[in-house]
This record gives sequence, C-alpha cells and structure tokens, in this order.
Amino acid sequence: MAIDDQIDDDEAEAQAKPKKKSNLLVIILSVVSVLLLLVVSVGATLIFTGALSGGPPAHEQVDAGDGADPKKEEKKKAKGKDENAKPHYVELGDPLIVNFVENNQIRYLQVKMEVMTYDETMPDRIKEHLPLIRNNLLMMLSDLDYETISTFTGKQKIREEALAEVQSIMKDQLGDKVVEELYFTSFVMQ
Repeated sequence: MAIDDQIDDDEAEAQAKPKKKSNLLVIILSVVSVLLLLVVSVGATLIFTGALSGGPPAHEQVDAGDGADPKKEEKKKAKGKDENAKPHYVELGDPLIVNFVENNQIRYLQVKMEVMTYDETMPDRIKEHLPLIRNNLLMMLSDLDYETISTFTGKQKIREEALAEVQSIMKDQLGDKVVEELYFTSFVMQ
C-alpha cells in the first residue's frame, strides 16, 4: 500500500502544479490584455486628437473643410482651382542669359524657367505673351548681383520676384494672374 499511497501523492502533486501554472497563465494573459487595451486606447486617442500628426484635431479638420470660409471656396471654384485640377506647365522659351560684373570679372547667368497654372486654357494664353514676359524677366535678372544669386535664399527671392512679375503681366493682359507657381528648371552661373 505504501507504493499506492506514494503514487496517489505524486498524482495529487502533479494535478496541483498544473492548476497553479494555469492560474498563473490566466493572470499573465489578463495583465497583458489589459495593458494592450490601454496602449491601443491611448494611441487611438492621440491619433484622433492630432497630437501625433502635429496638426489640428481631427474634428477641427472636418469642420474646416465643411465651409469654414465659403468665400475662399467660391474663389477656388471660380478660378478653376478645385482639388482635382491638374497642373499645366508652360516653358518660358529658351534659357534667359544675362551677364553682370563682379569684382571686375564678367559673370554669366543662364536660367530656364517654367510656370504652372491649373486652368487648362491658359498655357496658350501665356505663350501669347512670352515676348513681354521674357523681356521683363531679362530686365529683372540683369539687375542682380553675385551675392544674391549664389545663395539659396537669394535664389528663392529671385524666384518669388519672377513669379510676381509674371503674375503682374498676366493680370494686366488677361485680368487675372492665372500663374500659380514659377520654377527654375535650369540655373547656371559662370
């Protein structure tokens, strides 16, 4: 019988240990589940409020798109600048070449530019006025100095001034600036 008692004791211990292990496993799974749920809810809250994207909260973005400024929306539609509009690029002819003197040396600048419009009827209208546009841009570029041309901020300033000049010409000729952007497609200095 001693052997039978020992076998019964071993079986009782074997049954007791799995219960302890299964209880421990249930506790661990419960804790992990609660932590996972907590992390997901905090993450969803941060994403929804916009804290992770750096932008305004999602509810503000929806409100802003729902006619927060109806005048601005009307202007966009009137000018053909809806969200689905495709940009149209117009090359401003051959590169513009100007020379200037810097420290008693003759320097050259060669710039090739393109303008962008969203109105599909405007590329041909812009091309009609290329002689006037090129003339005014040449005059503007020939008045530059080397220090302005050689820095990034100087080039940005030149691009902005050239855009303003083209928009001014288009406004005078067509009654609307029609050109949205101006890009340098080539910028060479010697």
